[in-house]
Amino acid sequence: MKSALKSGLLALAAAALPAAASAHPAIGEAAGFSHGFAHPMSGLDHVLAMVMVGVFAFQLGGRTTWLVPTTFVLVMALGGALGIAGINVPFVEIGIALSVVVLGAIVALNVKASLAAALGIIGLFAIFHGYAHGAEMPENAAAAGYATGFMIATALLHVAGLALGYLICRAGERQGLFVTRTAGGIATIAGVGILTGLI
Repeated sequence: MKSALKSGLLALAAAALPAAASAHPAIGEAAGFSHGFAHPMSGLDHVLAMVMVGVFAFQLGGRTTWLVPTTFVLVMALGGALGIAGINVPFVEIGIALSVVVLGAIVALNVKASLAAALGIIGLFAIFHGYAHGAEMPENAAAAGYATGFMIATALLHVAGLALGYLICRAGERQGLFVTRTAGGIATIAGVGILTGLI
């Protein structure tokens, strides 16, 4: 049980490492797929939100386990298209920060949302994240490759969240509850920090 607990905390820390390692890649440094793949990994807000989506999906279980991440990626692609096209979406940065706060709280409290509510929440936040990715696409990047890159990177972060959920479950009911609340609480606190500009 202790090893599963440690593994869960290590997985959360590992998921956050890419965000701590670098800022957003510079324009012209990479193009197309590689730049798109790097973008979701380069911001703590994106990394935490995506991992929490995976944990949330695992907590809900059943077909929701794959419907939640899939819906997020597909709706995020729509948001990305809006960003690439230069169509204005208001409150993007606030929406992204709130996604970390809300998803972290949902995970910490182990909220058992209905499928419709879960997909609605996920879809709303996916628009903001996708728009940010699309709006920051460098001019020399191919849109299709760039979009494919950020979609795959996002899916991998969701898989990391699902894996964290699995490890939490393996830790046992008591220890798992502690790790879940800790992981969700850390994300929520970080989200408040991002929202207020302290992070």
